This record gives sequence, structure tokens and C-alpha cells, in this order.
Amino acid sequence: MTLKQIIKWALIALCAGLLFIVFFPKTYDVPSFKARKGTEYWHLNTGSKIGYTKVKADSISTKSPIIYLHGGPGGLIKDDIIHALKPLAKTGHDLYFYDQIGSGHSGRLDNIAEYSVERHKKDLAEIVEIINAEKVIIIGHSWGCMLAIQYLQDHPDKIEKIILEGPGPILPIDHSLRNQTPPDSLNLINPEYSNRAGNQKAYNWRTTIIRKFAYRFEKKLASDEEVDHFFTFLNNELNKSTNCTIKESKASSGGGGYYSHIMTAKSFDQVKNKKDQLKKLETPILILRGQCDNQSWGFTEEYLELFTNAHLEIIEESGHDLINSTQKEYYTFVSAFLK
Repeated sequence: MTLKQIIKWALIALCAGLLFIVFFPKTYDVPSFKARKGTEYWHLNTGSKIGYTKVKADSISTKSPIIYLHGGPGGLIKDDIIHALKPLAKTGHDLYFYDQIGSGHSGRLDNIAEYSVERHKKDLAEIVEIINAEKVIIIGHSWGCMLAIQYLQDHPDKIEKIILEGPGPILPIDHSLRNQTPPDSLNLINPEYSNRAGNQKAYNWRTTIIRKFAYRFEKKLASDEEVDHFFTFLNNELNKSTNCTIKESKASSGGGGYYSHIMTAKSFDQVKNKKDQLKKLETPILILRGQCDNQSWGFTEEYLELFTNAHLEIIEESGHDLINSTQKEYYTFVSAFLK
């Protein structure tokens, strides 16, 4: 065989391999998503079908309802958070736990370009109107904190209080804050595992191409089912960074939305900078951060600098997943703040 023929067949083999990667679906050994019994649905004017669970207050009360915003983007409401916050219903609060568009019990969008910070904010605004409350209390986790602040900027009169657990950065992201060093007095430590390590271990050629194709052409190269299963696989790795040690992490139960995850994150840079408006607000804010949180300290510090009525509590021996490791301490801080 001549050198020319060798090169020819090598190129054919390479093209065949690339075509296989691009067009042949990949499977993952992960659990299928199981719908929660009693889930209800909102059909919003935005076009979003939103699955939610409501825990009614035990008594007739005029207290503000609580809306919980899960992390991600593309995460979902887990049974653990409902269990942890359910006792608040006994104090007179209606509780609403909803899966954001593109994840969990909620619908998936055909046009993935519609997954954005703006879309999530509009969904939240309509949900607040649907429950017909004069004011609401928002509890956000990670990305849910970022969404809460976006809503606060536009509707400060609708929020009574905010609880931010393991907050992600305020949008638009000031990347210089990643290098901020926390005060020694807080005794913060890094988790044993990192998000970067999780991403590097989970991503493969096909999922990398799927993500780049989505960013470039705003189209689906793979089905929602395939990429959502990959997202469960990915979260099994990322969950290792949400606790102080790897052995504390829990396996992902599935249900997250991958396209919502990557396209919402892509829209972060499109958010207008309204941080000066936040300095004028006096909204009571409780910030809960685990001692081993994987979020950069500088992002937490920005909240404390911008909000005049913000208070920080560090939960020791806990990471980004406050519910998994320190549920009792978490509830103590939340209930005390609400009182």
C-alpha cells in the first residue's frame, strides 16, 4: 500500500469516527427521572409549562408565601429541600417549590435560544402574580440566588425578605472576584473536589460537540432525553464538589435539564449591569454559606458590599450542598430569620 493510499484510508477512518461521534446517540447508566406524586402545573403566558409542589400553611395566615428557587441552571426541586422547609408551613407560610423551565417536571423548549436569564425572570414574575401575594419571601440556592437578585432589581416592592444559600455571583459576573481571599477569621476551606475536575472527567467528545453546536447555532444536535441523561451523569461528578469531602456526596437522582443549563449560562453575559440599583435597597437578606463552599469568596463578599441589610452566617463542616450535610443547622438559621 502506497503512502497516498494510507493517508486516504486514514482520512476516511477519521471522518467515519467523527460522523459516529456526532450522529450516534450515547447512553449513560443513570436513573430515570421519577415524577413526584401530587405535582401540579402552571401554564404561563410566557409559554412555559411549570411543574410545582405546594405545601399549604397549617392555618389561615396573612404571612407572605415562600418561593424556593433551585440551583443549576437546569437543576430541579429535590425531595430533601421540601422535607427541610416543610415545617415552615406550621408557622403560617404557604410554600411553593417549582422546577424552572427546561428541567424536572417542567416542559422542555423546542427553541433552546429561549432559555435565558430573562425567560426565567419573566416566569418567576408571572408565578408571583399567579399566587396573588402582596409580597413574597424568596429562598434561593446557588443559581437560584442569582435569579432572585435579578427579580429583586425589577420588583423590589414585591419581596419581603430573601434567603441566599451558597449564592452564585451577581450578574453580570465580575470575574476578578474569583481571586479574592476570605478573611482568616471565617476559617473557610476548599472542598476536596472541584467543579473543574468534575467537568473534565464527565465531558466526552460527543457532549463537547453538542454544547459547542448549541452555542454556535442555537439548535439541538441531540435529543433532550440523551443530554438530560448526560446531565445526570455530569452531576454525579459535580456533586462531589458540593460537600467538604467526596465521600459525603450523593448520587444525582436525575431530572435536570442540560439545554436549560448551558443556554441560560450562555445568556449571563447579556444581562445589563444594574448593581448600582441594589445599593439603594434595604431588603433584609440572609446569606448562608458552607465552610467548604465551592463558590469563590469574592462573589459572597459582593453581596455584603452591595446590600446594606445583608447578614452572613457560616455553617461549619458544610459545603455548597447545605441540605445534605447540615439540615438541622440550616433550618435553624432560616426559621430564626423569618421570625
